[in-house]
Order: sequence, then structure tokens, then C-alpha cells
Amino acid sequence: MATIDHNSWFDKGMTFAQYVEAMKVNREEVTRVYEGLTFSPEDLAVWNDVAKRSWRGIVLTADWCGDAALNVPVVQKIAEQSQIELRYLIRDDNLELMDQYLTNGTSRAIPIFIFIDEAGEMKAVWGPRSPEVQDLITGMRSQLPAKDAPDFEEKQKNVYRDFKQQITTDTAIWRTVIESVKAKLQG
Repeated sequence: MATIDHNSWFDKGMTFAQYVEAMKVNREEVTRVYEGLTFSPEDLAVWNDVAKRSWRGIVLTADWCGDAALNVPVVQKIAEQSQIELRYLIRDDNLELMDQYLTNGTSRAIPIFIFIDEAGEMKAVWGPRSPEVQDLITGMRSQLPAKDAPDFEEKQKNVYRDFKQQITTDTAIWRTVIESVKAKLQG
């Protein structure tokens, strides 16, 4: 991976409030998850430990992304509890950075959360999904007809609509994200 000046990318990013204000698609879902999220005492103990590291974070995202509608508010709230300041960059406007953090080396899947120390050195990366959310979407996609089927596009739209609805309302799914991020931050 090429040397990345994470500090300059961080400086370029929006705050969470600015990101939400600019949203055109999933603002309601982001707000619902953010306002509905709660942490256990065990979570809070981990976030307090993470706070001692003086980390910051860069988030590659886009407001049309269903995964971002879940993960952005969850990780934002974790960051607030962990005293990690996050800055948001829109994926398609920042492909030079995005292409350094491809999922499986090929996919510009988002959101991606890049945690850095005060010097700008990358310490951890998380995203785009918890393993359980990946299993959920993989299972839902497996029910789709062949890509050349006449009803594929309509059925695919329905799958993604249902997926977004489920992940932004089911608190058990939110918990999988908390646990996955917690494991990454503790690692």
C-alpha cells in the first residue's frame, strides 16, 4: 500500500453533523439508528479504554448506501463514547483514498472506517459490514433469479429495500455491528 497522508484526508472531511445535513437519501434511517442505539456497561468499558489512545477516524461513505445507514450511526456513537473524532468523505469524490481500502482487493464497498493515531498512522480499519450482516445480504441475494431474468432488476431493488429496512430497525443486527467494531478496536 502506498504511503497515505491520513492527516490531510482527515482534515478534508466533514463532521457527522455536516454529513447528516448534506444527506439526501438515508437521513431518516441514520437518525433512527443513532437515536435508538444503546450500549451495555461492557461496551462502555471498552470505549473508555479506547479513549486513552487519542485516535481519530476517516469514514468513506455515501448517503445512498444502505450499509452506511446502519454502520455510520453505530460507529459514530461508538466514536463519541471513545473520544474518537470522525471525519466523513464521500466515496466517489475521494477514489484515490478509497482505492487503498478496497474490500477483497477489488470492491469499493462502503462504509469504510479508518482509525488513525495522532501522527496519522493507520491503526485499524473496519467495514463495510459485520459478518452477520454479510451473511444476511448473501442469503437474501441467493433468493434472486438469474441476472438475465426479466424480473431480476425489480426483485433486486426489493431485496435491497427490505435489507435496508431490516438492518435499520432490528436492534439485534445493530448489536452485531457493535460487537464486530469492538473486536476490531480491541484487536
